[in-house]
Amino acid sequence: MPSLRSRVLSVAMVAAGRRRRFASAEAVRARVASAARRPPSHLPPRRLGRVADISRTFVGAWPVYDICPLGAEPSAQVLYVHGGGYVGELERRHWELVRTLVTRARARVVVPAYILAPRGTADRTVPVATDLLSGLIAGGGDGGTVLIGDSAGAGLALAAAQRLRDRDGEQPSRIVLVSPWLDVTMSHPDQAAIEAADPVLARAGLAEAGRLYAGTLAAEDPLVSPLRGTFGGLAPLTVFSGTRDVLSTDSRELVRRARAQGAEVEFHEAAGLPHGYPLLPVPEGRAARDRIVELVRSAAEL
Repeated sequence: MPSLRSRVLSVAMVAAGRRRRFASAEAVRARVASAARRPPSHLPPRRLGRVADISRTFVGAWPVYDICPLGAEPSAQVLYVHGGGYVGELERRHWELVRTLVTRARARVVVPAYILAPRGTADRTVPVATDLLSGLIAGGGDGGTVLIGDSAGAGLALAAAQRLRDRDGEQPSRIVLVSPWLDVTMSHPDQAAIEAADPVLARAGLAEAGRLYAGTLAAEDPLVSPLRGTFGGLAPLTVFSGTRDVLSTDSRELVRRARAQGAEVEFHEAAGLPHGYPLLPVPEGRAARDRIVELVRSAAEL
């Protein structure tokens, strides 16, 4: 049974119309058009500067933020890839997770503000993310490198890890996927029933966002939908998912296929929790963040 706070928050998300953002293909196209006219900010909140040193560089056209503990040497490093259906920019909840990783795990967190769809398509985005991950691993020193992604960012993160494995055989210390979106075709037969209870996401809008991200590639291409790739040789995986998430089918399929191919997988499935619950201010979210902090600290000790 989810906590009372979780149940209240789910009701509030429905009342606030969170699901309207992905209610239809038209809603997604309108969101993309609005962002083109008035691009949303990806700047970190000012209060993050009270606890962290923040710098920004560019990798190609991507602004990349480098967040380090204030006045302390980081013990590990994290590449964090944010969610948003490939059409949404960094939001407060993403920066709150970054703050947690910096202050509690004493990690250096690298946060790319990658180019969003339809300008940023998988054939352009995954190679840049792969190079960024490779560079962090190469320059990581004694501390480990943890790759973390949520939602669409988890899909991009996993595709980058698969590409890096195939290219160089390199891997981070661990891969953490939060409510991952791994198959943009939205074709799993169980999704229709789950969608009815999902307070955040809807299949029609996700399919359109996935089409925009795919660009000239097929939606089934593993570069776009890494669930359709292979999992042998990947770093240990940790996956978080809630059962009131239409994308929970992706997490279950990933766990099944990855374990069948010999990958090490730690799976946390929270009954009654919505998409992205580890980023939410609820008891279950705090517990998930506690585990993520432990994983980053463990990477530093390897």
